[in-house]
Amino acid sequence: MELSGIFVPLVTPFDESGAVDTAALRRLGESVLEAGAAGLVALGTTGEPATLSPAERAEVVSVCRSLGAPLLVGVGGSATAACAAEVAALPAGVAAMVVVPPYTRPGEAGVLAHFRAVAAASAVPVVVYHVPYRTGQALSLAALLQLAAIPGVAGMKLADGPLGPDTLALLAGAPEGFAVLGGDDAVISPLLALGAHGGILASAHVSTASYVALFDAWRAGDVAAARKLGARLAALSTALFAEPNPAVTKAVLHAQGRIATPAVRLPLLAASEAARDAALALL
Repeated sequence: MELSGIFVPLVTPFDESGAVDTAALRRLGESVLEAGAAGLVALGTTGEPATLSPAERAEVVSVCRSLGAPLLVGVGGSATAACAAEVAALPAGVAAMVVVPPYTRPGEAGVLAHFRAVAAASAVPVVVYHVPYRTGQALSLAALLQLAAIPGVAGMKLADGPLGPDTLALLAGAPEGFAVLGGDDAVISPLLALGAHGGILASAHVSTASYVALFDAWRAGDVAAARKLGARLAALSTALFAEPNPAVTKAVLHAQGRIATPAVRLPLLAASEAARDAALALL
């Protein structure tokens, strides 16, 4: 699987009864792929996987697989054995997006041991999801480079906040074939400018073609166009994340008539009208 371009971590639409709306999920996946997305992510944070039953999670993966595009499947937890078993059970042809163990803060040595065990159990490529503001586990540049060198680890969703020297060094020092995909939507443009391979962007639900155009502009070296488009999309991403993800994105998708309801499951709450309207105004 080529980990390059814009991947959309799909929301999980719910119908009026609160059930997973698989027809809307399929339409949503088809629409972002038609707009140029390189692939999809099922059961990422944006898909609210913690609120889904095992049967619902399997259903979401099945729908996304049927679309025939490159697919990453979100996997994770604080128990290494359970995570390894879940990755080992994934179907062929997908990649596993595995979050750094959350909450437990096992330290860098523990994170490395976790991913070595998970990758050893996996028959599919593993993409590390590094998001310290959610997991509570910071990682040094040395640890990131050691993760990149683990056999079976194909890339990383990097969502560690403002760009700094470690970001540049990771992009320059990662082994051949290791893909760095941006996961902080508002700073995807500078990350692409620095050489990132693409992005996994919830914001790309609502303006897919624009995010694809941003990726293409940086790849083509069209700096002026990329800077202008990047500034506009940074404002859009900021608006879409003004309240806990994916509430605002779902509200916008509902306003666009692309999903039946804007519903999220507790403990998330539906987006406010003000947040929804602010994001719509930027479209």
